Amino acid sequence: MNDKVNELKKLIEKSNNIVFFGGAGVSTESNIPDFRSSSGLFSEKLNKNFTPEQLVSHTFFVRYPDEFFKFYKDKLIYQDAKPNNAHKALAKLEEIGKLKAIVTQNIDGLHQMAGSKNVFELHGSVHRNYCTKCHKFFDLDDMLALDGNIPHCDKCGGVVKPDVVLYEEGLDSATIDGAIRAISSADLLIIGGTSLVVYPAASFINYYRGKDMVLINKSSTGYDNDASLVINDAIGEVLKEAILDVYK
Repeated sequence: MNDKVNELKKLIEKSNNIVFFGGAGVSTESNIPDFRSSSGLFSEKLNKNFTPEQLVSHTFFVRYPDEFFKFYKDKLIYQDAKPNNAHKALAKLEEIGKLKAIVTQNIDGLHQMAGSKNVFELHGSVHRNYCTKCHKFFDLDDMLALDGNIPHCDKCGGVVKPDVVLYEEGLDSATIDGAIRAISSADLLIIGGTSLVVYPAASFINYYRGKDMVLINKSSTGYDNDASLVINDAIGEVLKEAILDVYK
């Protein structure tokens, strides 16, 4: 791996408009599992098997809110999670002026916790929650403190929905625009911790116009042939060696 990491170091050194595009693999090293790793989850109450994708769909949220929130709180919220070396390395790269933006599919807020400022959260964040009736804002702690499994607004009684993009819902247009602008103007695109199979998010990398594209993922992806450098390893270890050990 050393030769490839050295190549990554050289690419980072000569670049001043880097964008990072990341997925679930960035946070698995913070002990947040990829929820797609479990499938066919059985609900006794509804007497039916559901895929994780069905459980976090807009239809399921509307039809079975009790089951939705049970799954959401159990499988998608990790209050004790802390940023790992990947998050810290990217924050350092932004601090020194080389990284201009992070485009993430994750909803855990760990990039911001690590200190990153310009983060485009394609799929929203568990840290933002809004009443579906009066639109009152609730942070994560306030939402979890509401009575009952289904959180109801303490102002109007409406259901409080997490500001996460569920299946069947569209991405936020402002977030899309910002992410595309950042990617299209980058002089180096680093993609990490994603198999690039979730659309439309994965299609955003097609807006990249730069010369070098780096892919860091434990397994191969369908975009490996388009990358100038592919590193099949843990992203936290790779970015620690390429960034944290270099820019101190």
